[in-house]
Amino acid sequence: MKILVTGGTGMVGSAFRNLKTDHELVLYGSEQYDLRDDQQVDDMFYRNQVDAVIHLAAKVGGVKGNMDFMADFYSDNIKINTNVLDSARSHGVKKVVSLLSTCVYPDAVSYPLTEEQVHQGEPHYSNFGYAYAKRMLDVHSRALRKQYGCNFICAIPNNLYGPHDNFDLETGHVIPAIIRKVWEAKLTKTAPVFWGDGSPLREFTYAPDVARILLYLLEKYDSSVPINIGMTNEQSISSIVDLVCKELDVSTSIIWDRSKPAGQFRKPSSNKNLLKLGWEESEYTSLESGIKQMCEWFSTNYPNIRGMNK
Repeated sequence: MKILVTGGTGMVGSAFRNLKTDHELVLYGSEQYDLRDDQQVDDMFYRNQVDAVIHLAAKVGGVKGNMDFMADFYSDNIKINTNVLDSARSHGVKKVVSLLSTCVYPDAVSYPLTEEQVHQGEPHYSNFGYAYAKRMLDVHSRALRKQYGCNFICAIPNNLYGPHDNFDLETGHVIPAIIRKVWEAKLTKTAPVFWGDGSPLREFTYAPDVARILLYLLEKYDSSVPINIGMTNEQSISSIVDLVCKELDVSTSIIWDRSKPAGQFRKPSSNKNLLKLGWEESEYTSLESGIKQMCEWFSTNYPNIRGMNK
């Protein structure tokens, strides 16, 4: 197949560049097309007659970014997703795999997170703008399936990390923010400061694993129901800090700023439906190995990495 990958210069998109596959991959980032502009999106599909789309592009950020720019996160993602799905449909694309997020799940929910719970309540207040936009990606995919017979599916990862992540301290996710703070504390011989108390629990999946899973779903999964794809192994934020300090050889004290929000305490997910398809737990990269690889990549490329303008 000829596959268009949106968000091709982002963390997961970049991972596709190193995958061995028989498919022809066409990767685009925001430098080539502004997906908020429907005319640019239509031009992208017109110039690339593709069989399938892996839709990764999104406006993303951490707790602070989601809270400070709630409306922007909603409106930009609604525009991006609507334009990509509508153009894919109008250009006769056979299959679209869209990436969601565990933040689509309700705040008040039973654990582990299972796919049928996605629309059974309000998402967490700290990121409801982004969460609702991602939920609508699922709704739109199902609506196009029902009206036009489009084989459009959605995958739900948990917290992602890996090379080519965004290391901006205001808009980046937890692991890249931790790595940057620890590294710069080492350079300045100061103590890194982290929000909250380090107790919240998260599941983390290495970005190259997600790229492989999305190609797997392209061939193996055709349901209208979203599917969880993350590695299910909860780790506290404080334990991630300890692991990063170890990999970067930093032994300084850590400061936890308890006046700042820590985010949702936990949101464990179930990947049982992915495993039923034939994906093996052993195919995930361990957190220790993934952190090690990411820290090596970061220290080699610092400061010429995404998000270092701040």
